[in-house]
Formats: sequence, C-alpha cells, structure tokens
Amino acid sequence: MTQKVIIFDFDGTIADTVDALVCIANNLAVQFGYIPITANELALLRNLTAREIISYSGISIFKIPFLVKKVKAELKDKIPCLKPITGIREALIELNNQGYRLGIITSNSQENVTEFLKVNNLDYLFDFIESGVTIFGKTTIINNVLRQKNLKLQTVMYVGDETRDIEASKKANIKVIAVTWGFNSHEALAKKHPDFLIHQPRELIDVVKEFD
Repeated sequence: MTQKVIIFDFDGTIADTVDALVCIANNLAVQFGYIPITANELALLRNLTAREIISYSGISIFKIPFLVKKVKAELKDKIPCLKPITGIREALIELNNQGYRLGIITSNSQENVTEFLKVNNLDYLFDFIESGVTIFGKTTIINNVLRQKNLKLQTVMYVGDETRDIEASKKANIKVIAVTWGFNSHEALAKKHPDFLIHQPRELIDVVKEFD
C-alpha cells in the first residue's frame, strides 16, 4: 500500500502563534502604514480572506513582502515561548505511529519552524519542512513539493487554518482538511468548501483514516 502523506500548515495549525503575530503586526503598524488591530477587528478579520484583509488594512501591496520578512524576524525572538495548539502533539504522534508521512509547508521561515519543533520536541515527527513567501496562496510551493518528492496527488492531504490553504490545495488537486482552531473562522472556512472541516486536533485521526 502506498504511504499517505499529510502536509501541515504551521502558524495556527501546529503552533499557537496567532496572538504573537497580532502583537507583532500591531508593533509594526506605524512603520508600514496601517491601523493596529483591536480585539473587535480581529474577530472581523477572521471572517476575511487574505486578499480581503490586505484591502481592509489599506497597506500598499508593494510593502507586503517587506512586512512578511519583518514579522518572521520579530517572531524568531518569541519562538522559545510559543507552544503547540492544545491536542496537536498527541494527534501528530498518533499519525506518525500509524505510519503516515508528515510534512510542513509554511510561509513562515524554515529557521523559525525548525526551532519551534526542536524546542517542543516535535522535530522527529516530520519528514520535510518547506518554506516560501506567499501572500495569497501556497499552490506553487505545494506543486514544487509534489514534484520534487514524486508524490501522487491521491496520496496527499493538506491541513490548514486559513481560506488560502483551502484554495491552494484545491488548485493543486489534493484533499484539504480545514481546522477551526487557528486564524480563520468556521464560517469563512466553510464557504471555501474544504473536503473536511474539523474543530479539535483529535478529529484528525478519524478524518485521515477516511482518506485510506
């Protein structure tokens, strides 16, 4: 039987980084020319796609790559204090024990992800980590990984917490599990019609079994 591959997003899916990222974004607001995010606005932003958030913020699209680079650099100092999403460690260990091949595709830096996994004793679970700067989606990175690792589409699933994860997976023609414990709301994710929509990490085990 062909080994199944489960690819995870990092921020908001494995690592509980949403609050840290909002804090960093607010600290950089003046420098990059957008209004800091209030608690009420965060609730609103959770219902928006990446494109809608950029439009809402008013930030110049030309500044986005520089902002992303700065956010990654600022997050590096917070890595030792960040923790995994509650329950995700157990789910990852169980998937690994059941013989699934695990990987990560993220717009965060490989350095940040590797350090987080090491600090939280999760590094041994993942076969690969791929990083790339993406604003609106990860389709190119996903396709590159599929090609480089010679993975068949029907053997791969992607797990992510944002609408752009769903869009990218669909464009890459792979199954996608959307999770509601990260950034985007249940409502926003549901509108994009993922193959599966789950609310707790422990649900991953049963959903992946359906994939078999």
